[in-house]
Parts: sequence; structure tokens; C-alpha cells
Amino acid sequence: MENKKDKFKELKHGQKIAFIATSVTLFLAVMKGTIGYLFDSKILVADAFHSSADLLAIFASGFGLWLASQKKTVRFPYGLYKAETLASFVIGTLILWAGIEILKEGYHKLFHITHVQIFPILPVSVSVISIIAAYFIAKKERAVGKLISSQSLIANASESFLDIFISLVVLIGILLAYAKISYIEGSIIILISLLVLTLGIKNIWSSLLVLMDANLDPELQSEIEEKINNIYGVKGVSEVRIRQSGPFKMVECKIETSPSLPLYKAHELASKAEDYIIENYKHIESVFIHVEPSRKKVTSAIIPVKDINGLDSKVHGHFGRAPYFVVLRLNDNSNKVEIDDFYFNEFLGENKHVGIKVIKAIIKYKIDLLFTSRIGEISFYMLKDSFVDIYKAEEDSSIRYIVEKYHNNQLEQITSPTHSVEETQLMKNYE
Repeated sequence: MENKKDKFKELKHGQKIAFIATSVTLFLAVMKGTIGYLFDSKILVADAFHSSADLLAIFASGFGLWLASQKKTVRFPYGLYKAETLASFVIGTLILWAGIEILKEGYHKLFHITHVQIFPILPVSVSVISIIAAYFIAKKERAVGKLISSQSLIANASESFLDIFISLVVLIGILLAYAKISYIEGSIIILISLLVLTLGIKNIWSSLLVLMDANLDPELQSEIEEKINNIYGVKGVSEVRIRQSGPFKMVECKIETSPSLPLYKAHELASKAEDYIIENYKHIESVFIHVEPSRKKVTSAIIPVKDINGLDSKVHGHFGRAPYFVVLRLNDNSNKVEIDDFYFNEFLGENKHVGIKVIKAIIKYKIDLLFTSRIGEISFYMLKDSFVDIYKAEEDSSIRYIVEKYHNNQLEQITSPTHSVEETQLMKNYE
């Protein structure tokens, strides 16, 4: 809940910046247009027209962020986040339009050169003010846009940075006109117009990709898949999908877990994965996890044994009191078995909670199965909470024999502890 409040607070901040930028741009556009008209500076009037296009674009951004911050309703259960993307599309269109107008003005300037007799102090001053204002607007828009992942604010920031160069070109053009230097003014304006056109096309294209639910962040997709796969109990992750919706992202993915896992445990695992994503990725607004039974061909198993003799090692009579553990990799398709590792029980001489300590030590192997003759109450529930299936293995049987019986579905699954905590204590005292 607190995370959502922070997100909407950031959206409000984005709106504020957009509307402040709108006011400043309006002032600059009026000032450029007025001074340009009074001093017959066609290039300054053209720049005022370009600022007016910026004005509409920034206003569209603020309006889009305002829509995105509205509460979800019955009619719009997913919110109005994509209104911000639609605003970004409008911005791209306006930038494209502005680029065409600037291109036309540059072409016109190639053949219609004006000469100014008096030094244009006011037009020069307006251009300098415009450069300074564009710099601060761009800097603030980019910082807030990145903070709240607002496409439209970031697009506006890019346009505002271009405004700095455009205003600089306007300033140079005014001075060149006064110096009676031909053609350079129009050529530079055409070059800048091509940059503006490129930016407009880029913003239109990126907005269309978002509206069409394209995958725009494959690195984040891979990172989320890796992180979820490291959650204990998850046997595999597939089909991670990320949709951009305005300033937020929506994530859907499928995770695999043990087929024998109870429904409530599967729900807990899904909730754990969802919480992890939302807590660690600020701009992910919602997560949907679908749980499926694992189809893994290779599973990890562990067996407590009395000795180290490969697949002929003998099963120990108790889980926590075994001197050694063998970690296996079982191929369910080919029925092959490989020894992955041996683990020496370093807690064997201790009196309390030996089984718990062993489990904490072997949990790094992401065990799917345990084959054991006996297991105490605490160890049993701790392993079940870690999504481990437990099967009955006869004491003194070889690993080879137990695995063969497992592959032939001849092993009994242990569904409750074989002895209580008190019985475990009695056995320990007896030993």
C-alpha cells in the first residue's frame, strides 16, 4: 500500500513539473512571437511557432500524467496509465510537425535573405533567455521523467535539450543576418529540423510499441527470471512477460514447482515471488504469477548414508544422525542417476537440533527429494516448508537399489514424521 502511495505521489510531482514547464514555455513563445513581429525577425517568429508546438506537447504530457494518476474504476479496472503513452504519441506527432515547419522555414531562408540595419538587441536577448530557460526546463524534466519512468517527460526533456541548440541557431541566424552573411542561417536551420524530425519519429515509434505491448526491456525480463528462479521452491521459470503501461510496468510469468505441493503452499510461493518483484522493482505496478507443476527432466535428491561407496553406499537409519549425505541428480526420462556431491555431517557430535543444522547446510543444493529411513518432526516440517518431497528408504539398502525403486514408482512417500521430538530425544539418549 505504501509503495502505491509513493508511485502516485511521484505522478503528482511529474504533473507539477509538466505544468510549470508549460507556463514557462508559454511565456517564451509569447515573448519570441511579440519581439519577432515587432522587429520583423522571421526566424524568431518561426522559433515562437516551434515553442508553441512544444507548449502543446508539454501540456499533453501533464494531462497524460494527470489521467494516469486517477484511481481505478469499474470501467477502467487497469487504470488510465496508457493515457500517458497516448500523450507521448501526441508529443511525437507534434515534434514531427514542428520539424517539418522548421525545415520549411530553413528552405525559405535559403532564398529569402533579410538584412538588418540596426543591431537586434531585443531579439538577441530573447534568444539568450530562451537558451537558459530551455536548459533548466530540460534538466528538470529529464530528472523527474527518469525518477517516475515517464516516457512523455523524458521525450519532452529531449526536445527541450534540442531547443537549446535551436535557440542557439536562431541567435546565430539573427547575428548572421545582421552581418549580411548569406545561406548559412537557412542551412543550419535545415540541419536542426532534421534532428527534430528524427526525434519525433523515434517518439512516435516507441509509443506505438508500448501501445502494442512490445517487449521493450529484455534485460529486465532476464533479470526477473533469474531472481525468481533463485527463490527456494521454484523449480523453473518460463514465459516472463513485461508490458509497459504509461509510467509503470506490468509483469506476468509462469513458475514451476513440485507437483505434490498443496494448493495453499503453491499460493504462498506465488505470493512470495510477487512480493519480491514489487519490493525490488519500484516501477512495476502489478505482478501476476501462474503456478504449474514442474516438468523438470532432472531432479535433485539427497540420501543420508553410513559410508562413502558411490552408488553402493548404504542408507543410514536416521536423517539427522547420518555421518554422510549423498547429493544425486536423477534424470526422470532416462532413469539415469549421477552423484553430484558428498556432504560430511559436521554437526554429528552436537546434542541439539542436529537435523535443523543439516537442513540449513544442504539447502543450497535446492533439493527436490529426500530418501530416508526415519525423520524427526522438526526436520520433516522444515523440509516440507522448503518444498521437498520425502520418500521412505529402507535402512542398509544401497543408493542404487533405492533410486531404481523410485524410478519404478515403488517407494512410499512419507507424509508425516516417523517419530516425534520426544522420541528423537529418547533415541539420542539411548545412543
